Amino acid sequence: MPSPLSDPIVLPCGATIKNRFCKSAMTEAFAGPDDAPNAAHVTLYDRWAQGGVGLQITGNVMVDRRYLERPGNVVIEDDRDMDMLRAWAAAGKSAGGQIWMQISHPGRQCPIVVNTRPLSPSAEKLQILGLFGKPKAMTTDDIDDAIRRYATAARTAQAAGFDGVQIHAAHGYLISQFLSPITNRRSDDWGGSIENRARFLRAVYAAIRTEVGPQFPVAVKLNSSDFQKGGFTIEESCAVARLLESDGIDLIELSGGSYEQMSFVTGDDADTRRDSTRKREAYFLHYARAVRAAVSVPLVVTGGFRTRAAMEEAVRDHGIDGIGLARPLCVHPDAVNALLSGDDGPIGIQEDGLTIGRGRLGVNARNWLVNLVNTVSRVEYHGWQMTRMSRGLAPDSSGRNAAILWFLWYLNRTTMKGLRRKFVR
Repeated sequence: MPSPLSDPIVLPCGATIKNRFCKSAMTEAFAGPDDAPNAAHVTLYDRWAQGGVGLQITGNVMVDRRYLERPGNVVIEDDRDMDMLRAWAAAGKSAGGQIWMQISHPGRQCPIVVNTRPLSPSAEKLQILGLFGKPKAMTTDDIDDAIRRYATAARTAQAAGFDGVQIHAAHGYLISQFLSPITNRRSDDWGGSIENRARFLRAVYAAIRTEVGPQFPVAVKLNSSDFQKGGFTIEESCAVARLLESDGIDLIELSGGSYEQMSFVTGDDADTRRDSTRKREAYFLHYARAVRAAVSVPLVVTGGFRTRAAMEEAVRDHGIDGIGLARPLCVHPDAVNALLSGDDGPIGIQEDGLTIGRGRLGVNARNWLVNLVNTVSRVEYHGWQMTRMSRGLAPDSSGRNAAILWFLWYLNRTTMKGLRRKFVR
């Protein structure tokens, strides 16, 4: 039987993705003090394009240079970097796939080396090692300005030749903060009920659609859950998905978590899930089935896929349209070509060497600092592989058994890039 993974995905807007594979967004952090894309982005995305993926989604592209997810983010506020944006777009589709730009605002998840007073729906501080300042609650003018900035970034991406855009509404960034009752304590039209908490996301989508027209793909990355007590739930995720479908969204990518509960790195609710679920692939497939039952819009699930059998099962048996891959493509950039040629996998690496303590997060970690180091080390190890590929080098899996060193590398890189950005610009 032919693999369904080679089948195209047809979007509501009429665009077609050539296969079921999506390179999910990962932060590259390649930009210099000018916040602009450069040759590193071009080299990396051309490399991934040659690996056969049907759709590449870029890492966080910020809409406001005052607030970054981390130093090194690309920022779009106007068309000043159009030539390099065009080169980036061309590289991403050099082998016949598509490239979409992920556009985002960090909200309170803006490190203190970038801005000591970030914006958020409410003034709820992120308590992680003093790395983040106390946010200011957004005014209605701040909200209107942010909506305009998302639309400007999308229009610029379209003009540069990107094939679509993805609105980042997951992982605890600004739109996710509006959706979650933990971070949205507002009592006006932007808070309270899930319909009000979804108002900002829907306004962003509407502003973007006005700019790019009906035939340009617009997607949303949405949390299945925050995995925090009192946070955004799977029932609310289904409700937001229904609202987005009624608005005309082209694709929803499901993930989960935030900086406080990094399920998008570690798996789903790591504190409570049973041993029988620890070994399964596709962290968020259980939640995706609920969203699939709620909407018919194309659905991509990202997180945990490692074997062709699990990917085919998700498509054939659970109605998932696309398979999102992130970290595996940092160490196996040709994984999609291999899978489409019949390779069974697994792809990626065993990540036990990227942890300290007892090697797992949640109840098996010794304390919250071990939890944090383990999570960051995984992210930064794969970030280093992206850096290597951006220089024309192959990934290198040696020396990965040093979690604390990857954590320190993150702190040094973020701090030094932040200082250079402040004093060199």
